Amino acid sequence: MNNAGHGEMTNFTETTEAQFDGLFNVHVKGVFFLTQALLPLLADGGRIVNFSSGLTRVSYPGFSAYSAAKGAVEILTIYMAKELGHRGITANTIAPGAIETDFLGGAVRDTPAYKDAFAAMVALGRVGVPDDIGPAVAGLLGSDNRWVNAQRIEVSGGQNI
Repeated sequence: MNNAGHGEMTNFTETTEAQFDGLFNVHVKGVFFLTQALLPLLADGGRIVNFSSGLTRVSYPGFSAYSAAKGAVEILTIYMAKELGHRGITANTIAPGAIETDFLGGAVRDTPAYKDAFAAMVALGRVGVPDDIGPAVAGLLGSDNRWVNAQRIEVSGGQNI
């Protein structure tokens, strides 16, 4: 499961090359080469779950580089599924919506205005918590879940529908 990451909230016109490189190094290069390095340890029939973001389907100012990196992860996941399929390995992407985590310094969790604004965008009327994401990941990692492959699964409570 590749879930390491960080965010940069900087407008497209103000994003520096260092910020861009930092995002792509962690979110794309890290996923690519860590998974590659772990392949000898991954059993045939194993599972790969990569993390993306709901921000690959909707746009908010300040997230262009972050979202581009997450979009790259989604495409990379499709290629992993294709190229590792001969070993029975599946690769899928989980794309959370607004979740109460440390992302952006805990902005969704700790800033009432952000939390309220995002909750208003979610069909279920609240932002998510980490325990809302875990069951989707567990389902994809389960040994009985061998036929879901190369999919982007949004786990957002119906954000932006």
